[in-house]
Amino acid sequence: MSDPIQDLRDLHALVVHQRDRSADELLQQVNRIGCNFDHMWPLPKTLPEKFDLVFVDVTDQNVQRLTSFINSSGKSPTIIAIIGYENPSVLDVIFEIGAHAVLTKPVRAAGVLSSMLMARRYHQEQLSFKKELKKVRDKLDNVQKVNDAKFILMRHRGITERDAYDLIRKQAMTKRTTTTEIAQSIINAESILSKMGDT
Repeated sequence: MSDPIQDLRDLHALVVHQRDRSADELLQQVNRIGCNFDHMWPLPKTLPEKFDLVFVDVTDQNVQRLTSFINSSGKSPTIIAIIGYENPSVLDVIFEIGAHAVLTKPVRAAGVLSSMLMARRYHQEQLSFKKELKKVRDKLDNVQKVNDAKFILMRHRGITERDAYDLIRKQAMTKRTTTTEIAQSIINAESILSKMGDT
C-alpha cells in the first residue's frame, strides 16, 4: 500500500501567486512536506509538463486565461485554487477550471497538507473514473460496429444474424485479428460501394 505523504514528495509542484505573505507561507509548507517546487508570477501563458500539482491564485483572474494555462499542459495536473474571498463569480471560476481543492487567503501552514492529499485523491479517482468510462464507451462502440457489420452481411448475403456473426468471427480467426477490426472493414467496404453506386 502506498504512503500518500511519500507520494506527495515525489511530485513537482508549482505555486502561481504574487510574492507576498501567503505565497511565502505556502512555499515554506510545500518545502517542509518535501515536494520539488517552483514559483511563477504573473500567470504564465503555458504550463510546463513537469508539474504534477499546481497552486494557483484565481482571485481577480480571467477564467479564459486560467483555463488556457491549465489546459496547455500535456498532462492533467492536480489543481488547488487559492481564493481571497468567496462570492458567486469566484466560485464559478473554481468550478470552471476544474479545481480539485481550495485554499483561502491568508494561507496558513495548517491545511496545506490536507488540501494536497485530498486534491490528489480526488484527482486520481476522477482520472480512474474517466479511464473506466472510456473502456465502457469503447466496448459499446465495438458492439455497435459488429452489429452494423452483421446487418450488412445479412442484407447482402441473405443469411441469419448468427451466421453473419460466425462469418465475422471466422474471418477474425483466419486473419488473426479482432471481430471489431473485421466489422470495421465490412463497414468501410459498404461505405465505398455505396459511394460508387451514387456516382
